[in-house]
Amino acid sequence: MTESHGDKELETIDDFEPLDRVEEIEAIDFQPASGQAKRFTYQFRWLHAFIAAFSLIAITSTWFVLSARSVLIDVDPITAEIIISDGFALKVGQRYLMRTGDYSLAVSNAGFYDENKTLTIDEEAAQTHHIQMRKLPGIVTISTTFDGEIVQGARVRVDESDVGESTLNAIDIDAGTHEISVSADRYLDTVIEVEIEGRRQEQSFEFALAPAWATVSFTTNPPGAELLVDGESVGSTPLNAEILQGRREVMLKLAGHKAWSDRLSLEAGSSVVVPRVELEPADGLVFIQSTPSGASVTIGGEFKGQTPLEVALAPSVEHTLTFFKNGYESKETKISTQPNEERGVEVELRPVLTDVTLITTPSDAELFIDGVSQGSANQTLSLMAVSQRLEIRKAGFVPYEMEFTPRRGLEQEVRVNLVSLEQARIAAIKPVIENAAGQRMKLMTPDSFTMGASRREAGRRPNEVLRDIKLERQFYLSLNEVTNAEFRLYDPEHNSSTSNGMTLNNENQPVVRVSWEQAALFTNWLSEQEGLEVFYRVEKGDDGEDVITGINPDSHGYRLPSEAEWAWAARRDDTAPNGVRKYSWDGELPPPEGAANLADVSTRTFLGDILFDYDDRNALTASVGSFAANQHGLFDMAGNVAEWVNDYYGSSGTLGVERDPFGPEAGQFRVIRGSSWAHGTITELRLSFRDFGDEPRDDVGFRVARYLEE
Repeated sequence: MTESHGDKELETIDDFEPLDRVEEIEAIDFQPASGQAKRFTYQFRWLHAFIAAFSLIAITSTWFVLSARSVLIDVDPITAEIIISDGFALKVGQRYLMRTGDYSLAVSNAGFYDENKTLTIDEEAAQTHHIQMRKLPGIVTISTTFDGEIVQGARVRVDESDVGESTLNAIDIDAGTHEISVSADRYLDTVIEVEIEGRRQEQSFEFALAPAWATVSFTTNPPGAELLVDGESVGSTPLNAEILQGRREVMLKLAGHKAWSDRLSLEAGSSVVVPRVELEPADGLVFIQSTPSGASVTIGGEFKGQTPLEVALAPSVEHTLTFFKNGYESKETKISTQPNEERGVEVELRPVLTDVTLITTPSDAELFIDGVSQGSANQTLSLMAVSQRLEIRKAGFVPYEMEFTPRRGLEQEVRVNLVSLEQARIAAIKPVIENAAGQRMKLMTPDSFTMGASRREAGRRPNEVLRDIKLERQFYLSLNEVTNAEFRLYDPEHNSSTSNGMTLNNENQPVVRVSWEQAALFTNWLSEQEGLEVFYRVEKGDDGEDVITGINPDSHGYRLPSEAEWAWAARRDDTAPNGVRKYSWDGELPPPEGAANLADVSTRTFLGDILFDYDDRNALTASVGSFAANQHGLFDMAGNVAEWVNDYYGSSGTLGVERDPFGPEAGQFRVIRGSSWAHGTITELRLSFRDFGDEPRDDVGFRVARYLEE
């Protein structure tokens, strides 16, 4: 019987056979263990080394493929040989597998310049590097011919560069399209456009020259006359002369005969036959001279020219010769000639003198006539009655020059007062000038004044300390603030933008949203346009932009006005109490109508502090010069926009009187002077108000100044 226990069946005792049926178990001999365990031994096989090397290569290759970048090196021409060094590059088809980094790339191809460069592989997975190889020059031969014959010595130019005289053998010319011109004496210039193949390919060009002359046939009766073309002898008749194209003066001369002349207009390559010239027997030939030369000569009342002069006169006739020259008495003589006679006539002319008295101040000045010193400029001279250049000189004075013609038979007096150099300098000063941007600038002659405000003045701020200023140097100041149109001559991309939905960018509105440095660089630009030494010293910053590093106070170039100059121009007025104005207008607040562009009722929707009883009819900036000028003729010194000035913002200068100050030598902020369209309080509207900043604002612009050249 069996019992089930899980998946196994257990046999019961009833299933066993009787003992006498069981096979006997035989005993075996016991052998104890030797006491040693079996050891593992390794025996090297070459197969093992091969497997290890293969695994290492596979791992390295997999790592390289996964970390490398696919790089296409596109070379024109495609036949170029590419060599990559300083790193491993695996070529796969048309591409290379390369890890990031710098490689040395060498590209070469017959007929092209070798290219060597550093190839930088970046993190981009797939990338292409284009290389356009430059062709080597072509080997060119240039020859010139006429009627199939070689012409040597023609001047050859390639693209306006002179390369020599023909014939030119094996000269190098860069590949591409070129203009070759050839010029040679007596030939027309020839110009052709050629395509040079380059790559050391040999090319030849032959220029067939065209003649620049016409063939002109001359015959005379009698023959043997000498032909002169533009005064140069070219042969004797009969003659076929090659004469250059254009208008030519031709003359035929034969001894004993009158000369024949004509003017011919000739075209290159043409043939001209001049009808036979009948030469007439010559008159008597007379060579006429005078002392001095240059005298006009008439014969029988007919003008013949000026001495020295050669004329032909009819023989056996008495001729009357009359000589005239300005400043000399005329003279008449008579002459007769024989046929074919040559003779000379020479006359001496007597000058006409006139007494001229010179009276000069200062008395020790020196007189020069036609550049030659005549001694004291206070004397009486006998001068010829001709135009002469009189010059009177003295050190420290402006030389006086004049063209003077004494009148014949009339005593004359010349009075001269020399002007000192200083007087001339003052007289030459222009009260108003115009700069390169078209701005009019007025000359200011400043003096001493007190800058700042008394502590008792309503609205005064602590930075308005009283300072005694003496301005000794005259300066020009622009009548108006710089406009958008004027600033865009320097920076065409500038945009003053908008504020509160209204534009600040019209051409004649003052420029705003400019930093102090932009304003100063604009003034340097103005100086450069007029060849003046710049006022602001400039260096390149780390970002490559211009950075102002200092000033040159001796420069007469354009600049921003100093704070002291601005304050003088805004406030100084002999008619005001203490010689300075409190406001730009006469009187107190509120300002009179049309006084300035300020924060008024037109700005009440977006500004808080305004003048409720004032309306200037401009919510933002107005066109410059729209309001009344101040006592110096300057516009918008109050209102419209506040203005950058030159000075750093900081404590006042030295104790005592400050002379032509330019403010502190360093600082973070720059001074801003004047009120703007956004100002409407008593503090801001006073001309002593001082503001500061270092960023562009929509209510800050600037005007331009420069010193008078002394």
